[in-house]
Amino acid sequence: MCAEMGDKLHYTFYELTMLLFAYSFLAWLAETVVATMKERNFRNRGFLSGPFCFLYGFTGVLLTVFLQDLRKDAFFLFTGSMAVATAVQWFAGKTLERINRKKWWDYSGKRWNFDGYICLQYSLFWGLLGLLAVRYGNAILLGGYELLPELARRAAVWGLIAVGVIDLAGTLLAVYHIEEKLPRLLGWNHRLQRGTYRLTAKVAGYVDKRIGRSYPSIWQDKTEEKSDDKCSFAQVFWMFVIGALAGDVVETIFCRITAGVWMSRSSLVWGPFSVVWGLAIALATVLLYKDREKQDRHIFWVGFFLGGAYEYICSVFTEIMFGKVFWDYSAMPFNLGGRINLLYCFFWGIAAVVWIKGLYPKAARLIESVMKRTGQILTVILMVFMVLDILVSVLALVRYDTRGAGKEPVHRWEQSMDEYFGDERMERIYPNGKPKGDL
Repeated sequence: MCAEMGDKLHYTFYELTMLLFAYSFLAWLAETVVATMKERNFRNRGFLSGPFCFLYGFTGVLLTVFLQDLRKDAFFLFTGSMAVATAVQWFAGKTLERINRKKWWDYSGKRWNFDGYICLQYSLFWGLLGLLAVRYGNAILLGGYELLPELARRAAVWGLIAVGVIDLAGTLLAVYHIEEKLPRLLGWNHRLQRGTYRLTAKVAGYVDKRIGRSYPSIWQDKTEEKSDDKCSFAQVFWMFVIGALAGDVVETIFCRITAGVWMSRSSLVWGPFSVVWGLAIALATVLLYKDREKQDRHIFWVGFFLGGAYEYICSVFTEIMFGKVFWDYSAMPFNLGGRINLLYCFFWGIAAVVWIKGLYPKAARLIESVMKRTGQILTVILMVFMVLDILVSVLALVRYDTRGAGKEPVHRWEQSMDEYFGDERMERIYPNGKPKGDL
């Protein structure tokens, strides 16, 4: 059974959820034991009552889904696991710092660390864990899971989801101190307000103490963020739009110079927008806008590693989601599965420096100027358009894939996609989108 499951390419929702909680629990157990031995006192590394470290579980699932095509090559699986897991760790640490304005862990005292969130020895450890998980761990864990009756398996998964939601809700109560704001915001009556406040204050207070005991540094010397140094959701959205538009233009010109042809590089059916570039610019803005005063090499290496991991994940995601391969670097040297290559990782690093150091300040001022005039109305209109554009594009690509597989339209939306987005039009929009089997 283990051998068969080790060769699996696709996992069900229930299997992935079970892997998420299994790896989260094993990681919690390991971290709690190590911390307790180190401190010579019991340390519970979970946030609420649930014994889970979800960062590890999420990373395990991410590697399971996105590194399947590397599972038979130990070196590339190790390298890919190290790169993706390190990127997730840095991203998670940076995001938590943005939320709470404190570091949840700090490797600044270790050699070969970067930004205090990642370091070489832990990256190597991540690579080893990823190799063992994808090659052997998944088969062992799911082999035990399959021994349970189907009803018991599903009940266990939904029960764990409920525990996870409660765990997460309790943590958010503590981090954002919602117990102080929730009753007022919802306008509850006085009696319900008092009861709810007591309940939420008790839960949040308990979580507050638990987090403080396990991660004492996050509550120390907490300083208020300057009002002029914030990046609002509207600003991030505009960065996404600017990045998507600029990325499409840059790739179109690049294709003209290198291949001698003009071709569509858009991710969407309406308008010249590259979602991959838009999301990359939005993420880089959120994670690096406070680091714009740091040295260029700092931002370059963040863009180099995170850009490579991001492009790899995007490649696998679009292949799984739409059955198409939109780029293939197999013919280029130093590539990983044809999804990323060394040269373009350098491009990601350079792009990060150019954006954060040069273009971001100008774009931020432009967005602020627009927002002061008709920004809110224009933002809402553009946001509605982009959501609709993405939704229609997803449906068109899904139908493009099923139509290529010879499936007749059954639902009304499938008939609409066939009518408005036939093969000829889709080939013009996505000239590089090839079925995986054609490569």
